[in-house]
Amino acid sequence: MFDLIVIGGGPAGSAAAITAARSGASVLLLERGKFPRHKVCGEFVSAESLGLLGDLLEGHAESLLHNAGRINNTRVFLDGRQLRTKIDPPAASIARIDLDAALWRAANQAGVDAREQVSVQGIEQNPHFTIATTVGDFESRAVINASGRWSNLTATAHSNGSGRWLGLKAHYTEEWASNSVDLYFFDGGYCGVQPVSLADGRREARINACAMVRSDVAISLPGVFAQNPYLQERAARWKPVSEPVTTSPLCFREPQPVRENILMAGDAVAFVDPFVGDGISLALRSGTLAAQYLVPFFAGQISLAEAAMHYRECHRQRLASVYRVSSRIRRMLDIPRAVRVPVVALLERAPGLTEYLVRKTR
Repeated sequence: MFDLIVIGGGPAGSAAAITAARSGASVLLLERGKFPRHKVCGEFVSAESLGLLGDLLEGHAESLLHNAGRINNTRVFLDGRQLRTKIDPPAASIARIDLDAALWRAANQAGVDAREQVSVQGIEQNPHFTIATTVGDFESRAVINASGRWSNLTATAHSNGSGRWLGLKAHYTEEWASNSVDLYFFDGGYCGVQPVSLADGRREARINACAMVRSDVAISLPGVFAQNPYLQERAARWKPVSEPVTTSPLCFREPQPVRENILMAGDAVAFVDPFVGDGISLALRSGTLAAQYLVPFFAGQISLAEAAMHYRECHRQRLASVYRVSSRIRRMLDIPRAVRVPVVALLERAPGLTEYLVRKTR
């Protein structure tokens, strides 16, 4: 009998496991994949979560944070125009292959029983939780689901998108990469590009290209690059240094931080629009908060239902606004081009409005 079972070993799951274990709870962390591995991700870590990430790693990967490139500008290429704004304080660019592995090691060092290549097949509660997996059953007093945006544990009939959106990502070398995150929009999707370095010490100038695109528009990164003339010209000089990875479907729904007394974290809560650059931050923060609200339950001070209720309310107050604002921006991008062009022109003439939109997604 564990105090807590966490499903999913990404940033949300590892943050939850580390936080709970350091409070004295017995924690089992289950990951269906194997580290290290690439994930479809913009690899943008906003400044608001860098302190939390440092606390979670607790000095075990100090060089990861110290050597991470800093992103202090953003450029948006849309409808033939270019919007610029500063990112202050600067964000960090950390490859997921390094970030996930570092958090996984920190979880092990915190006393978490962390197991790779274990798939969860089902969850039952009566009164404790029984987790059925490919290696047998486990029991726990509480469960945090951090299994991602589209697993057998998070998919619902209410998710929309119908599989038409997919994510694509790969690393390339570029002769010179600016310290900015560049967003190239086109009808049916967009591609984010930013410099990224790996912890293995390679010195070539490397960039991460990560796209969200409708499947009827493109199904490969070269197909994505061809959708925006600025991006197509830039990508012609790139050389691939990693195999492309894909994920689908990308489905949008209302945030659901609790489901039947199971606390959700990261993309299991809801899928946030990647262009806001807060996905990793939301994962780290929600995973940490979920574990923190379970600590009084482990101590016998409150019931599991009360812990879940407190977490749901905290998530609504502190994190839900990011989903709302990103959804509104997405709807603005979906309006007819004839209507959108004057809005983009206004943003170009009034950079303060663009800075305001960036701040509202934090």
